[in-house]
Order: sequence, then structure tokens, then C-alpha cells
Amino acid sequence: MHVELRAGLLRSLCIDAVEACRELERAQWVSVVNGPGAVGMAAELRDATLLTQAPARPDRRRAADWALRIGCPARIGGVEPRLRLAGVYLAARSDTSSGEGLSECDRIIRDCGLHDEGFHCVISRLTANGILEGWRICPDSGDVHWTLAAGR
Repeated sequence: MHVELRAGLLRSLCIDAVEACRELERAQWVSVVNGPGAVGMAAELRDATLLTQAPARPDRRRAADWALRIGCPARIGGVEPRLRLAGVYLAARSDTSSGEGLSECDRIIRDCGLHDEGFHCVISRLTANGILEGWRICPDSGDVHWTLAAGR
């Protein structure tokens, strides 16, 4: 599995990309393909069975489940990584019972490494691909409200 992470996402998560790459390579989880650098990093997951191992904590299990279901290329139609990342990001920040979520537009843009003009395109494509049932931006606050599609 190939993954590309933008530098903005890594910074917003307060991840030291150089140290994280060293640690993951030492553990033989990934092979760094490119970076980390000014634009981000790219890596190859060495063993896909790592994704199916049962994590010890329930929060990790939920995160892994979301990543596998929402980030699956068949579910999103084999689209580029930024769209998969946005789908996982929104799913992770949604209420597990209702599928509804709320976040500041600027935060989503920053955390997902998107550009202002690319945000509407990405979130519209998530809706068109059946990941989101719908979304809207509150004109007063600038908050984004979304609902995950049924069967999320």
C-alpha cells in the first residue's frame, strides 16, 4: 500500500516527520519512498497484515476500521490520496451513532493539506462518491456540517 502525506498535515498533527519515518522504518512497517521534505513524504507499507491486526485500544480499533472502510480505493473509486485522506478525516470526526460531524472549514483545509480552492471540490467529490450524504457551510460561523452516507 502506498501513502502520501502532505507536510501541512504532519505539521498540524505536531508530528516530527523525520523521527516518525526513522521509527516506522526501524519497526519495518514502512519503506520511505520520498521525503520527508518540504512538500511531505511518501511511503510504502511493507506488510498489509499490519492493517488487520487487532489494536489493543478501542479508539485505535475504530480508527483502523474507519481507515479501512473509508480509505478503501474500491469505496471511493480509486481516487487520489488527498480525497481518501479527507474521507477518513471526516469519518473520524463524525458522531458514531448519527454520522454527523462539525468542524471549522479552515481546520479541515489545514489538517488535510488542502488549498482553499480545492476544499469545495474535494468535499463535493466525497458526496458524489457516496462517502458523504450531504454537507453545508454555515454562513455565520464558517463551520462545515456534514453527514456520512448510510452504510458508512
